[in-house]
Amino acid sequence: MRGGSWIRAALSRQRGEFATMTPPRIESYQFGEIVIDGQRYTRDVIITPDRVQTNWWREEGHNLVMADLEDVLGEPPAVLVVGQGAHGRMVVPEETRRELEAMGIEVIVQPSDDACQSYNRLREQSVTVAALHLTC
Repeated sequence: MRGGSWIRAALSRQRGEFATMTPPRIESYQFGEIVIDGQRYTRDVIITPDRVQTNWWREEGHNLVMADLEDVLGEPPAVLVVGQGAHGRMVVPEETRRELEAMGIEVIVQPSDDACQSYNRLREQSVTVAALHLTC
């Protein structure tokens, strides 16, 4: 894994906590709606190993910038899965991707249906966060 020792320390700490909890699981996704652990959401969400942040909104709409992720970057995840929406309209600018990768975070950017599948596959393997745009 790339990144400094502080990132490895944060991830080690998270992995210790991670082992005792079950990260939220996405049960279904369709345009404008996601079901996570039995709860239905109709607004964009961020899923962390211990919670679902609802009504996630981005400063620049369909452009993902670092400020949009500040709540989850205090203790950086190993993997960030970004769901671009059903039709891939949300964009992750190269600058944002580079900044995340410089922090040692693997960045996966996909249409939301694929991103949900990737998140579910990775959520118990490493500290994974999903930032999901649910509509366009």
